[in-house]
Amino acid sequence: MSPIRTAIIGLSASSAVNWARHAHLPYLLSSEGRAKFQIVALCNSSVDAAKRAIDTFKLPPETRAYGDPETLAADPDVQLVVCATRVDKHYETILPSVHQGKDAYVEWPLAQNAELASELAALAREKGSKTVVGLQGWHAPAIITMRELIRSGRIGKVLSSEVRASGGSVDRLVLPTSIEYFTDRKIGGNSFTIGFGHLFDFVQVVLGDIQVLHSQLQIQRPDVKMRDRSTGKIVKTVRSDVPDLIHVTGSLPGSEHTTSGATVHLRFRRGQAFKGEDPLVWSVNGERGEIRLSASDGPGISAGAHAHPVTIEVHDFDTDEVEKVKWSWNGREELNVSARMVGAQYEAFATGDETKYATFEHASKRHKQLNEMLAQFQTE
Repeated sequence: MSPIRTAIIGLSASSAVNWARHAHLPYLLSSEGRAKFQIVALCNSSVDAAKRAIDTFKLPPETRAYGDPETLAADPDVQLVVCATRVDKHYETILPSVHQGKDAYVEWPLAQNAELASELAALAREKGSKTVVGLQGWHAPAIITMRELIRSGRIGKVLSSEVRASGGSVDRLVLPTSIEYFTDRKIGGNSFTIGFGHLFDFVQVVLGDIQVLHSQLQIQRPDVKMRDRSTGKIVKTVRSDVPDLIHVTGSLPGSEHTTSGATVHLRFRRGQAFKGEDPLVWSVNGERGEIRLSASDGPGISAGAHAHPVTIEVHDFDTDEVEKVKWSWNGREELNVSARMVGAQYEAFATGDETKYATFEHASKRHKQLNEMLAQFQTE
C-alpha cells in the first residue's frame, strides 16, 4: 500500500513546545512512519512560515507550503490533514478539508466547545471523511494493561473504581505566559478540557462509558500568576474562569465485566499532588480482587518526554497477596513517549479499524459529557 499523503497544519519552526514538532514529527519521520505516511504539505499562518518549517525540519524540497486552510483543502494530492493548532483554531482550520471529504486527524479537544465538535462530526459523517482525534491514552501500554486485566476476569466483575489525580499544569499557583489562555474557558484548551479530559477518556476506555450522575466543579484559585519563561519572573496576575477542582461521580451499566450500577468517582485537582504522593492513583475494585495503578508523573502518562515510573498492582482477595504486574513501554526508545503513543495512533488509523482509535464521533460524545458538567457548574 502506498503511504498516505499527509499535510500538517501547525508545525512550527519557532516554538520549542509545539506538539506537532514534539509528538507527531518524530514518528512521521521514522522508518515505520515513512512506510505508512508521506508528508506532502505544511500549512501555517503564512506561506513563508510554512516554508521556514519545511527548511527547519529538512522536509523534501517538493513539500508544498500553504498559508491558509482553504488553499490546502483544494490540493487534490492531500489525503489526510493533521491539525495541531491551538484549540480555538481547530474548527476553522480543519473545516475546509472536511468539506472536501479529506480524512482528518485533529488533536484533542476536537473544538473549543461541544456544539462545534458535534458539527464537525456531523459534517465528516456526511462527507465520508475518515477521522481520528488525538486521545492517545488509548495506546498507553499501562492503560492497555489495565483494560486487559479487567477483561481477563482477574478481579471478577468491577464493583467500583476511584481515581485521584493532580496535574494539568506544573504549578497550582502559576502558569507560563505562553499558555495564559488556560485561564479563559471560551478558548476551549485548559486543564479541565485537556488535563482532566484525557484522563476522563482513558478511564472510560478501560471501564466503559460512565453515566454521570453528579459533578462538583470549583475554582479554588481564581487569581493565577503568569511567569515569563525567559526571565523566570512573575509578570502579571490573571483572573481565571476555569475550574481547577473537579469531582465526578457516576455509574457503569452492567456488562460482562462490570456489575450494573458500579460506582466510579474521579477527583482531579490542578497543580501538584500532596508532597510525596503519586499524582495519579487509580483503583478498580472487583469481586475477587483490586487493581491499583500509581503514576509518578500524573495523569499525562501518554504525553511525556520520558518513560516515568508507572506501577500496576493486583490484590488477590482469596490469597491476600499483592502482585506487581509486569508491563513495558514496548521499545521504540528512539522516540519520546508522546511520539510513541501518537505513532501508535497513526498506525491504528492506517489499519482503518475504528475500534482502535478515537474518531470525531467519539470525541463529540466526550465533549457532551464535559459540557454537561460545565452546565451544572454554571447554574450552581
